[in-house]
Amino acid sequence: MYLDAEDEKILSGEFGETRQKMMEILVALGRVYNAEKLVPIASAQVSGASYKTIGKWGLEWLSTLDARVAVPTVLNPIGMPRDEWRDLDGITPEFAHQQEAVLTAYHRLGIRMECTCTPYYLQRTEYGEHLAWSESSAVAYANSVIGARTNREGGPSALAAAIIGKTPFYGLHIVANRRPGVVVEVEAGDSLHADHYGAIGYLAGKEVGNRIPFITGIRPGRDQLKALGAAMAATGAVALYHVEKITPETRVFTFETEGLERISVGLQDIEDLFETMDVDAVAIGCPHCSPDELREIGDLLTGKRTTKPLLVFVARSVARDNQDLVAAIERSGAMVVPDTCMVVSPAMDHYKAIMVDSGKALAYVPGMCGALARLGTRKECIEVATS
Repeated sequence: MYLDAEDEKILSGEFGETRQKMMEILVALGRVYNAEKLVPIASAQVSGASYKTIGKWGLEWLSTLDARVAVPTVLNPIGMPRDEWRDLDGITPEFAHQQEAVLTAYHRLGIRMECTCTPYYLQRTEYGEHLAWSESSAVAYANSVIGARTNREGGPSALAAAIIGKTPFYGLHIVANRRPGVVVEVEAGDSLHADHYGAIGYLAGKEVGNRIPFITGIRPGRDQLKALGAAMAATGAVALYHVEKITPETRVFTFETEGLERISVGLQDIEDLFETMDVDAVAIGCPHCSPDELREIGDLLTGKRTTKPLLVFVARSVARDNQDLVAAIERSGAMVVPDTCMVVSPAMDHYKAIMVDSGKALAYVPGMCGALARLGTRKECIEVATS
């Protein structure tokens, strides 16, 4: 793998031990995937931010690092809201202390203290830009909806790329590798509605695995594309998908799909996922809610009061920039929760059954929270939370 003169100096330790370690990670990764070079990145998003997921050994490793990031960098959701953690059941002072230590370690590296799986709401990301993002739904959105270029980085490799400002040039950074490998035909016709996209992704991801799907039969907006990709990344390992005549690369390139395997997702398959089950709590915002989604939730809650815990997860900047929408939601007794997520926070671990509006959450809640998960439309979620 080609390294320029400065890369070689970093690798030899001339710019400090931390940068040397980070370059070693990138070089090792590049060699594994036969990358010919490193490519500069525009931004990074680092996972491994919740103390629930990285534990004491992850924190210990972070505390040994002493370099600063070279590009704008944010974090994946952490295990609690930074300022309001005392408002949530299940967050102990001991956990909060360790989580704050994780944040301190990342802040010392120059990382922006934004903790979200939707970094595309915080900063402008352009078509064709190279990134080093790590959260699965963020990667799927960046590649598919924006047309940027990123592999699904691990926490250490994303952090290494952030500090060096480059990432190995392989995988989805190469245009030729972004061609579809399977066709997903959605056969729901006019009966398809906005709340179906998480279910479509949940079903398709199981069949697609880590291939790049070309999806037909749907006309989603950006929030529906977010839900679709997040679910496919959770039940499969989809880091890029194309939607016919919708996503940007289908308008730039002509993809040949003749001869590819074809997978069908029908309306009955979708509706079968929306089963009935008693739940203890309702959680919305996996991935984090957009302003439009906050507005919809507020409208659905108008004149109602919650009778079950209703948690709405969001990036702190989105909540701060839309305080009127947050206030409308919280007047019902619901909580708008920044910085964290239902699957990486111990705040959800004491519930036995949780209703969600997301195919991603449907896939992750059982394993990450130890709870049964019920999928509902957003309207159904609000009805259950306020019935």
